[in-house]
Amino acid sequence: MVMVMNLDHSLTKQIEEICAARGVRLTSQRKQVFELICSSRKASSAYELLEALQQSEPQAKPPTVYRALDFLMGQGFIHRVESTNSYISCCSCNAHKHFSHLLICKQCSDVTELQDETLVLSLEHNAEKHGFKITNHVIESHGICQTCSSETKRDTVKDYAR
Repeated sequence: MVMVMNLDHSLTKQIEEICAARGVRLTSQRKQVFELICSSRKASSAYELLEALQQSEPQAKPPTVYRALDFLMGQGFIHRVESTNSYISCCSCNAHKHFSHLLICKQCSDVTELQDETLVLSLEHNAEKHGFKITNHVIESHGICQTCSSETKRDTVKDYAR
């Protein structure tokens, strides 16, 4: 079993209960992949996940990880970050399907998920005005997070003080 740091074990318990209620099987490999994703605020690629998984399961191959990712996305437990082809945990694992907006820091790669129903409704309403039905939302915004912004300001102040 993979030892995962900084994991909120209530998330694992929550998805175990959801899977049981839905009648779907949460295998140990699916659970391990989920725990690896949850242990980081940064998005993880499939091959980063495979490398981490192979520490406890050397026989794991790419299809193992991709099948786990497909299952976890299908159940609404994780999101794919389209622009980086990587994965993050969903902030509301109990919602089978919802739309989110991802904020991605271009300096530290931190990913924050926003859920704004008014944004989704506004997009759908505007699309309908043009006779368009949205079937999938992919909203990713790239910028600088608060932590990196604060560090940049501190570095700038230090440079001026020299």
